[in-house]
Amino acid sequence: MKKIWMVILLIGMVKVAAAQDSIYIFSYFKDNGQDGLHLAYSEDGYTWKELGNGRSYLQPTAGKDKLMRDPCVIRGADGLFHMVWTVSWNEKGIGYASSPDLLHWSAQQDIPVMEHEPGALNCWAPEITYDARNKTYMIYWATTIPGRFPAGDTSGDDKYNHRLYYVTTKNFKTFTPAQVLYDQGFNVIDATIIPDNNRYVMFLKDETRKPPQKNIRVAVSNKLTRGYGKPSAPITGQYWAEGPTVLKRGKEWIVYFDKYTQGSYGAVRSEDNGKTWTDISDKLTMPKGLRHGTVVAITREEFNKLKD
Repeated sequence: MKKIWMVILLIGMVKVAAAQDSIYIFSYFKDNGQDGLHLAYSEDGYTWKELGNGRSYLQPTAGKDKLMRDPCVIRGADGLFHMVWTVSWNEKGIGYASSPDLLHWSAQQDIPVMEHEPGALNCWAPEITYDARNKTYMIYWATTIPGRFPAGDTSGDDKYNHRLYYVTTKNFKTFTPAQVLYDQGFNVIDATIIPDNNRYVMFLKDETRKPPQKNIRVAVSNKLTRGYGKPSAPITGQYWAEGPTVLKRGKEWIVYFDKYTQGSYGAVRSEDNGKTWTDISDKLTMPKGLRHGTVVAITREEFNKLKD
């Protein structure tokens, strides 16, 4: 019995050491995304500082407009960091690159995910979620195709009435045809999905303008690529919010988002696996000019190389 308790204690110590060894990296863009990838770091998830004195870590080359907006970075099952981003306001592809260390990047690809849709206006805010069950990556984003979804056609901003689409891939070279991921009859953008035991939790922006919503909501499914139901009530407050990203630490979840009309960042926290939410925006310290991005954990050794 004593040996069993010693083993349990050692496992607990390893987990604590691993948690203390983690540094959180926030990938983001500034201004219009013309100068590429920016990085910030934090040890506690609350105080964030820019890396490299705010320099760009990757200049955009993909797409016609060569922007790098909404960068999403995840660590893949292969150990590489995989990134996708918005290359333009009005193009039919998304950008992709990979890196072993967030410093040295592969050649940038322009993936034409909506090229088969003549009427598609855009591909905004792509993200990646790894499907461990099927050993595939799902890339998903928001696109407007005028007339495709009559519901919400007159309630959005100008000509936009977005729905979420997705493709899957095992190697970021070949992709399945794009399919609708989420359509609940309203204008929706900026989804991010996290696995949570036997379910998948999608955080999304209700983009409805008339009447104004512009808030973050939650939808849940037991399948990664389908089955997300009606959204929850807003988890954000009486301000416009977009670009959610999630830091998940056990039962504690922190959802960061861009208060884009106020030029600041906000966050809400749940300590019961997303059942209830508390606004913690006043506890955040974020770099000036930080815009829509994602959080990924790295080791302290990786961080030291990145910092140096």
